Amino acid sequence: MFTKTKKGSGGADDDAGNQALSRPAHALSPADTVAELSTDPTNGLTDAAAKERLGKYGRNELDEGPGVQPVKIFIRQVANAMMLVLILAMVVSFAIRSWIEGGVVFAVIILNIVVGFIQEFRAEKTMNSLRSLSSPTASVVRESQSKVVPTAELVPGDVTELKTGDTVPADVRLVECSNFETDEALLTGESMPVQKRPDDVFDDDTGPGDRLNMAFSSSTVTKGRALGVVASTGMQTEIGTIAAALRANKSALPPLKRTPEGRVQRRWIPQAVVLMAAHFAGNFLGVNVGTPLHRKLSKLALLLFGIAIICAIIVEASNNFSDRTEVIIYAVATGLSMIPASLVVVLTITMAAGTRRMVERNVIVRRLDSLEALGGVTDICSDKTGTLTQGKMVAKKAWVPGKGTYSVGQSGEPFNPTVGELSFRDKSPTEIDLKTMEDDDGVPHTQLLENNNRLKGFLDAASLANLAKVHTDDKGEWHARGDPTEIAIEVFAYRFDWYREKWTKGDSPKWAHVAEFPFDSDVKRMSVIYTKKRDGDGSQTIFVKGAVERVLDICSGVVLDEAGDAVELTSEFRDRVSKSVETLSAEGLRVLAMARKRLDQVVDGNREDLRREDYERDLNFLGLIGLYDPPRPESEGAVRACHRAGVSVHMLTGDHPGTARSIASQVGILPSKMNMVSRVAAESMVMTASQFDKLSEDEIDRLPVLPLVIARCAPQTKVRMVEALHRRGLFAAMTGDGVNDSPSLKRADVGIAMGQAGSDVAKDASDIVLTDDNFASILNAVEEGRRMFDNIQKFVLHLLAQNIAQAGTLLIGLSFKDSTGLSDSTGLSVFPLAPVEILWVIMVTSGVPDMGLGFEVAQPDILDRPPQNLRRGVFTFEVMLDMLVYGFWMTSLCLAAFTMVTWYWGDGNLGSNCNNAYSPECDLVFRARATTFVCMTWFSLFLAWEMVNLRRSFFRMQPKSKRYLTQWMLDVWRNKFLFWSIIAGFVTVFPTLYIPVINHDVFKHEGISWEWGIVMVEGVLFVSGVESWKWAKRVFFRRRQAKMGGKGKLDEEEIESKVFGNYLSDSPSDERDMSGKPLPSSSEKEQQNGTNGTKGKKSRFFGKSQ
Repeated sequence: MFTKTKKGSGGADDDAGNQALSRPAHALSPADTVAELSTDPTNGLTDAAAKERLGKYGRNELDEGPGVQPVKIFIRQVANAMMLVLILAMVVSFAIRSWIEGGVVFAVIILNIVVGFIQEFRAEKTMNSLRSLSSPTASVVRESQSKVVPTAELVPGDVTELKTGDTVPADVRLVECSNFETDEALLTGESMPVQKRPDDVFDDDTGPGDRLNMAFSSSTVTKGRALGVVASTGMQTEIGTIAAALRANKSALPPLKRTPEGRVQRRWIPQAVVLMAAHFAGNFLGVNVGTPLHRKLSKLALLLFGIAIICAIIVEASNNFSDRTEVIIYAVATGLSMIPASLVVVLTITMAAGTRRMVERNVIVRRLDSLEALGGVTDICSDKTGTLTQGKMVAKKAWVPGKGTYSVGQSGEPFNPTVGELSFRDKSPTEIDLKTMEDDDGVPHTQLLENNNRLKGFLDAASLANLAKVHTDDKGEWHARGDPTEIAIEVFAYRFDWYREKWTKGDSPKWAHVAEFPFDSDVKRMSVIYTKKRDGDGSQTIFVKGAVERVLDICSGVVLDEAGDAVELTSEFRDRVSKSVETLSAEGLRVLAMARKRLDQVVDGNREDLRREDYERDLNFLGLIGLYDPPRPESEGAVRACHRAGVSVHMLTGDHPGTARSIASQVGILPSKMNMVSRVAAESMVMTASQFDKLSEDEIDRLPVLPLVIARCAPQTKVRMVEALHRRGLFAAMTGDGVNDSPSLKRADVGIAMGQAGSDVAKDASDIVLTDDNFASILNAVEEGRRMFDNIQKFVLHLLAQNIAQAGTLLIGLSFKDSTGLSDSTGLSVFPLAPVEILWVIMVTSGVPDMGLGFEVAQPDILDRPPQNLRRGVFTFEVMLDMLVYGFWMTSLCLAAFTMVTWYWGDGNLGSNCNNAYSPECDLVFRARATTFVCMTWFSLFLAWEMVNLRRSFFRMQPKSKRYLTQWMLDVWRNKFLFWSIIAGFVTVFPTLYIPVINHDVFKHEGISWEWGIVMVEGVLFVSGVESWKWAKRVFFRRRQAKMGGKGKLDEEEIESKVFGNYLSDSPSDERDMSGKPLPSSSEKEQQNGTNGTKGKKSRFFGKSQ
């Protein structure tokens, strides 16, 4: 076990993080620690003080080395398969003394290295900054407010709040604990969680495993909650000291396989060498590193490398395997034309740029694989509270049985208990009009409390079974810390001057905390045990709050009189509670229940074997409280946009079905015309977790459509939902924030964690994190995923279409020889493009314009299209057909240019030795070659602009624009990176044509004059051909859409009809379950818990698989 001592061995006096402390934190009392760190457990540090300490003590992060390493990036540019091919080409050129071609290849290598280095260096810096953004966050108290800050920004003296599932962000001196345990196996090797005791004080030299008043950095909270003060940060923490020691002994070599006795058998050594060699080769070739798309494109590059070798052999074979220099160089250049040297680099840069854009849209990407999956997401399973809703809850209604219903008036300040009048009616929620109750005259809280023991008992449970804190700062402004649900309940209790700290703090507290059973997503309730100290006999009481059904399950009585005596909780009263819950839920309120019980025996809060089931039984029901959490204003539009994009939205929430149904209807997850939906369809739209979990996999698969709303959702229900979606061939995104959500986040194709409310365990299991916990940000992520997928398709299509055009021109051009004069006097082919021209086209028209395509903005209709088919990937049938059409069209025009100059307007004289040097006899060939070169270069560059949209005309990329003649000018200028890369390619053609020596000796062509007419005419033909092909595609897809019953962009009613229209087709008179039995009537249904399934037509929206 690693032990930190006080002096000379990493102890407190040696720690920068502990410079403000006179002794190690574990040797000081909580009050002394707070005083010496000059902080306040209630208000925390000020932002200014935190910034000052951050500069003084440094960032709270382990030293992970130098970060972005330019040397390694440079090595990656040189040591990769594509660059190796270019280096081999250069070596071959110099070996056969082809100095000019070898020099040009060398220039191409240098250019690729420089551009690749600059862009990848920027990408690495971007990804490095994103890694810091996606690192765990910490909940701290600063300036009297709870804030979520990056863990790296914690400083000594920060007051931090810890709860189950959190990763402890620094070494923390605990101040308050409630059943708090941490897993410190990473630090001490102890497999069992350690229960903490904040009030204990230990000797200076106590080892880490025995410091029960400390929570150590990187340990995980397994139980309870705590409040503490940061004592050490960064490398000064216990884990930081260990990391420093480990780094000194770190080895990059993998360990050899050994026997249990530790020996290495000789026969294992060759096996290890082969495996290491295969692993190194895979890394070098890029086929086993990076994202799936990276690996797929690396394999494509290897396939093209094989084709390139075949092309080179064809060149040699067509020239009788001549060993002449020009033939060998032409063969090498032909092979290079098939290799997309910039493909993987452009992909890396595109994805890095995409992650940077996502940060601007409140999405942090933790795993690059998710970028590929986002574009294909078909279903989003979202939580309700804080995601679809604002997460700012306000207690609006409370029902105390036998007394009546209490209501809170309108308030624009959810944390201020003095705003919003209290009103009361002595009836249950089912007997009054809840909408008009808020207009009643206000009643002072003192009058409501007078001779009202039932209300006081209800408020005891509301305030004590609660971890939130509501308080004012020095300016009199109200603040709150804690869970939004508990804050709303605590504010409600505060309205009656009945808040927790009033009864548990001070010199003579009324209640003393004994134990806590925290909220659990499986049991859906939390309990606390308190001892009554003032005006009591020292008896202990358990207070419970939670989901109504789960609280009623553990209740056997109800308090209906002022004496506090309980009567039996009958089935009739349970029905009355259920109807009250339905009434409150119908108003969109989240309903919780309160209960209590006086314990017969004294509970020792220090015992580690306390079991909640021993105490959560035979309780007395106290009443209901209804909380309102309004939907986010943007949620409805985001859900509608998802439907338009072919993405189904499911709400999986722990709330009551009535509350879930109300919110789902408000945001558009459920149809607005529910009265027109048949009963069987309506019941299948909204299920409880118990109903869904009772179904077998076969029964779920036979459902016409999966539930749109699952209420009272448990973690396992989320996993079953993801598995059900996968069985239907769908791609699911799942949100989660709790520890128990981790399995569903991992099972989903895209796991989405909440950045503000999410636990660190959930974030670690996720693929992306929403920094604002907003559902609309999920849609942003889907849009960005589709944009990147589109852009990858664009530059892959552009790159490979060019390769086909170049290879086609070079290989077919080999036929320019025969016995009748189609050859020069040497008997070799006359090349339509010189090797240096080929290399120039590769260098100018590929890498940089393709990077520009990777930066393209999303198309206007990107969310009007269905999700991408990820199984088919980038290479759809349309893309592959486009590749062939554009490639062969360019080939045809380039060969036509060479042919017309040589034979139509020329005399067909191919001269002598025209592949090697210029002479008056070769002037015709050199002009034809120059014309072909200009055509190939300009066609390739203009093709990049045409690839901005694979279907729309280059001249009408914005269909709603009124600028019919000039809109294309604005479009090309919008992407300035692409614009200038294309313009540079256009302009640099002229120096290669007209500068002496360069034109004849390097590029093997001659400046052209009247041939520009051919270039211009063919340019018009090229654009016309591409535009005609796009027009034909648009006609085809319009006709196919019309044949399938579709239409263009839909309005809101048409979207709803498309999504929900099939639910209206079921006949209520012939409703049957999945087994074919008639469904029960409404009266029979009241005696049952639900159905096992529904019968209905398949929805076009959800696809044939459903």
